Amino acid sequence: MKRKFVIAIVIVFLLLDVTFRIMKVYAPEYHIAALQIANIIMAALSLAAYTLVNKQIVGRPHAFVRGVYSASLLKLMVCMFGVLIYVVLNKSHIHKASVFVLFGVYAAYSIVETILLSRTAKKEK
Repeated sequence: MKRKFVIAIVIVFLLLDVTFRIMKVYAPEYHIAALQIANIIMAALSLAAYTLVNKQIVGRPHAFVRGVYSASLLKLMVCMFGVLIYVVLNKSHIHKASVFVLFGVYAAYSIVETILLSRTAKKEK
């Protein structure tokens, strides 16, 4: 794997983890456990998506778009399934802001992943 991509994903992971730990102290109404689990899952999916897209770029540069879309769709579906599980498990006390933060985690990883993969695709040309 490209070192820059892994470093960027680790940095995003650590920044979000520190943010959630701070939120645990200053905003205890958020469901921090759910946010940290989402952070771990999205980091793992981003690394897996990188390997998927990187294999497609080497053989066919035009497959980059298909790879990025499929990786983003996979992460979105996992995120939506995670929110569904969160809602089912916490029917009586759903914190709506926590749900929005879950999708924020998805957005953060998707943005970083897309930017870095675009740079990788440009270099492969």
